[in-house]
Amino acid sequence: MEEVWPALMQLFQLWMFVVLFLIMMPAMFGLSLGVTGVYIQVLVRILEWATIRIQRGLQNEPRVTVPLTTEIIERAGGSMEEELEQRRRTHSLSVGEFSLSDVLYFYKRGVETIVDDQVTQRFSSEELASWNLLTRTNQNFQYISLRLTIIWGLGVLVRYGILFPLRITLALIGLSWLVVGTSLVGSLPESSVKNWLSELVHLTCYRICARGLSATVHYHNKENRPQKGGICVANHTTPIDVVILANDGCYAMVGQIHGGLLGIIQRSMVRSCPHVWFERSEMKDRHAVTSRLRDHVAERTKLPILIFPEGTCVNNTSVMMFKKGSFEIGGTIHPVAIKYDPRFGDAFWNSSKYNMVSYVLRMMTSWAVVVNVWYLPAMSRQEGEDATHFANRVKSAIAAQGGLLDLAWDGGLKRARVKESFRQEQQKLYSSIIVGLKDHRKTQETITEDQDHHEPTEAEPPGGSTGLTESSTASNQPGSSNPHNEANSHRA
Repeated sequence: MEEVWPALMQLFQLWMFVVLFLIMMPAMFGLSLGVTGVYIQVLVRILEWATIRIQRGLQNEPRVTVPLTTEIIERAGGSMEEELEQRRRTHSLSVGEFSLSDVLYFYKRGVETIVDDQVTQRFSSEELASWNLLTRTNQNFQYISLRLTIIWGLGVLVRYGILFPLRITLALIGLSWLVVGTSLVGSLPESSVKNWLSELVHLTCYRICARGLSATVHYHNKENRPQKGGICVANHTTPIDVVILANDGCYAMVGQIHGGLLGIIQRSMVRSCPHVWFERSEMKDRHAVTSRLRDHVAERTKLPILIFPEGTCVNNTSVMMFKKGSFEIGGTIHPVAIKYDPRFGDAFWNSSKYNMVSYVLRMMTSWAVVVNVWYLPAMSRQEGEDATHFANRVKSAIAAQGGLLDLAWDGGLKRARVKESFRQEQQKLYSSIIVGLKDHRKTQETITEDQDHHEPTEAEPPGGSTGLTESSTASNQPGSSNPHNEANSHRA
């Protein structure tokens, strides 16, 4: 027994040397020894080899089902009025005449939605083209070969026996340094030195936390990085988005004040940096929130505000409707597109299935976090452009750059039903088609005007989510684009 303790002490000293001097110190200065890069390259080779072995096994076992990579439903490209008018021409019906066969159109759309809903499927894990040797991504695992099983077993040993303790150690060090460092800096008088130290502490802490996830981030177009006095908006996949972006620059966070450990971190952060935290009662007052954000943006010396206008996490395949409140504040908008590589782990946070602790543990036991970040050129509202159209224009630019699907639907639909007012609008639209094209145009203009002047619900903050928490309630209006096909599907 006496010989065991010296051996354990030597092992502990070696462990701390690796953590402090080979990982944490280089991370604090934004340096890398290249170990993570080599690790990622080895992973890519192993996953490519595993893909070949699985394909051979599938050829020998044709009964094994392969996940579908395309949509189940082949949807018609036309809108509701186009399809109904075509149906009327086919049956030689005059304008203003009701046809019982119109029911079949709504029935068809309803069945399509049940089988292959384009909205709710954005809140489930992204499908993989091939298995990435994680049991969580292959619930129906079947034996393929002995070598593949051995590789999978070694992977479990590496992820849980080596990487997981290492990542936990780095995360605890990073969060502890964030609380202690920001508290010390917060005690200093206001000066340029305090601001510089605050940015240094935040930057080093987020870099340590990023190393705790084995994060490999590829930043593109760094000349377009958000500047002080601006607003940074990005698509939202996971709370880790904050760590990924703050790893390359400092931001002012926006969010609701919480209790517990998260509340301690928030209170320490705001002592040294002008983050914008709100009490729960203030979050319900949309005008008070907007006023505080405008005051922050008006001071060109303050850090750019980081906002995720979707207000919820989407599964790394799409960008959903941007809340227009972020675009009513004023100032320059700096769009950022974020795209994770699903081969190394599922970064999407399904908050209805996993709490924060479970999600973080899943991420720390994944292979790695590999992500691409694109800084897009700054954008401003054009003359005569309202906030809704400006938000849609920024969203489209982010979706195009990140290779994501541009959806007009509100992410709040994953927790709430479609608003009754929107259903009534679709009923009015159908009525206008029955009455005639003249009244249809008037109704269409009314619907568009109502959507453009839509105000968020009382509990909805103007800027959406910041990644600290997901917005619990959201407006269900799909913006100004008026997507009739999906509207009728959800109405059914």
